[in-house]
Amino acid sequence: MEHEEFDPAAVLDQITAATEDLVRTAGRFTDADVSAPSLLPDWSRGHVLTHLARNADGGRRLLIWARTGTETAEYPSLEARAAQIEEGAGRGAAELLADVRDSAAAFEAEYRSMPPEAWNRIVHWTRGQQRPAARAADSRLSEVLVHHADLDAGYTPAQWPADFVRTMLGRVAASFTAREDAPAMRLYATDTDTEYEIGGARPAPVIHGPQSSLLAWLMGRSQGADLPVHGAAGLPEPPFLY
Repeated sequence: MEHEEFDPAAVLDQITAATEDLVRTAGRFTDADVSAPSLLPDWSRGHVLTHLARNADGGRRLLIWARTGTETAEYPSLEARAAQIEEGAGRGAAELLADVRDSAAAFEAEYRSMPPEAWNRIVHWTRGQQRPAARAADSRLSEVLVHHADLDAGYTPAQWPADFVRTMLGRVAASFTAREDAPAMRLYATDTDTEYEIGGARPAPVIHGPQSSLLAWLMGRSQGADLPVHGAAGLPEPPFLY
């Protein structure tokens, strides 16, 4: 969603529902399960769960910055964030689950403390982006939904909420259009009858499929085997997103 359309209560409802689904999945894990590989290269499920907990902490600090006006860094550095994830990844299932729950509850408590005007205030992410604090809410929703699928535990991109997928697909397409390393392509979401253009070159291959399949492929969460392509021998290679 764009900032001018931001509805704090509605987004919090989405974050809460996504977090509850994530916690249900994580609550089934044994110690062996959390040490098993996730879908992310070199990361176990323990890495993913630790990342989600530290992401909640970082988002909470950005909201504190917006609410108080006192600079409160998301993370000390990207290196410090990586070290925290590595240090926490080897914990047992119960400790990881508690961390995910507690950090999410703390994020929600800070979220509920935000006065309406604070969502407009500009805060700085560790990678250097300067955006309204409302984007911290959008970001948290995306992190929970996308990394839930990365756990490789039965939850897939097909289960992402339709509103999230529609918004995120438009955002990712716009992001790729602004990048020089993104190949020209056109996307056609068969379930919403919506087209997205990436790059201005013509002719460009046209990729068809449900919006969740298109988004999963663009985000590197799918090989795109279910996406027919017209005008090329195969699917183009999207650049790395995250």
